[in-house]
Amino acid sequence: MTDLSVNYLGIDLSSPLVASAGPLTGQLDTLRRLADAGAAAVVLPSLFEEEIARVIRDQERVFATSSDSSAEALSYLPEIDVDPGGVDRHLRLVTDAKAAIDVPVIASLNGSSSGGWTWYARALVDAGADALELNVYSIAADIHDDPREVEERYIELVSAVRDAVRVPIAVKVSPFFTAMANVAGRLAAAGADGLVLFNRFYQPDIDLETLDVTPSITLSTSADLRLPLRWIGLLYGRVDASLAASGGVHTPEDVVKVLLAGADVAMTTAALLRHGPEHLTVLRDGLLAWLEARGYTSVAQMRGSVSARAGRDPDAFERANYVEALLRHATHTEPTSWQ
Repeated sequence: MTDLSVNYLGIDLSSPLVASAGPLTGQLDTLRRLADAGAAAVVLPSLFEEEIARVIRDQERVFATSSDSSAEALSYLPEIDVDPGGVDRHLRLVTDAKAAIDVPVIASLNGSSSGGWTWYARALVDAGADALELNVYSIAADIHDDPREVEERYIELVSAVRDAVRVPIAVKVSPFFTAMANVAGRLAAAGADGLVLFNRFYQPDIDLETLDVTPSITLSTSADLRLPLRWIGLLYGRVDASLAASGGVHTPEDVVKVLLAGADVAMTTAALLRHGPEHLTVLRDGLLAWLEARGYTSVAQMRGSVSARAGRDPDAFERANYVEALLRHATHTEPTSWQ
């Protein structure tokens, strides 16, 4: 029988299929459907830094107000919502998810600075999270931002959370670093047990009628897999961390590709939003059929076999094949008639 089991972040999983953070992992009924359909682990929706910051500000305002009160009213606290962003709701979801499903539950924190992260990281772990995913989302839009300082903020955040909790930590990073491989190594050295490649940044649009900048979210397609596929292939065997592919995993073939490149797990959200939680069964059955048709007895046997480290063409993931790809495309393109 073909063995689909993998190890991610030091946690044994029944398969490499992980339901990543999204609307489906935020509700108990869909969490149950995901687990029943074959999710080997789930990543809960992110607790955002902005939510944490609001709570901290409100708590500070409570303390400041109470410190100015008279002695007769020292026990009085103003009636104020100290959980405007639903922080308590996130903690309850972790606890409820652990009771509802029998697969590892990974809690997610989204932000760019240490701030109150360490306290809430511990709170999520106390609520029952098996691991944490730090979804580091930072746009270095200030022209005075020094690239090294931006990187150091990431490293310091990971180090601070690593010191605060004992459970495994994954870091979901962006691809927009000058030296991605170097940053990956430094994150692992700072305490990251795994890297999730990659974070898909919010990209605003412009409404041509109102001339307003409008929020816009576009679900990924299989074409988006190329970027994480490339970097997983380059990093496999070169960083001391688990690797997860995120963004573009829609078909069984996509799952096979990221595993061949060296990923430990394939994470998916968009495909499940399009086709429902039961699409995980399609991915699992397709992966199993591919392995059996080629005589593989386990995922471990094929994982990383087409990475830069193990592949027949080590340059395939780098610039060396760039010109070849362009020439090959030109050969299959109709000539342009210039007038």
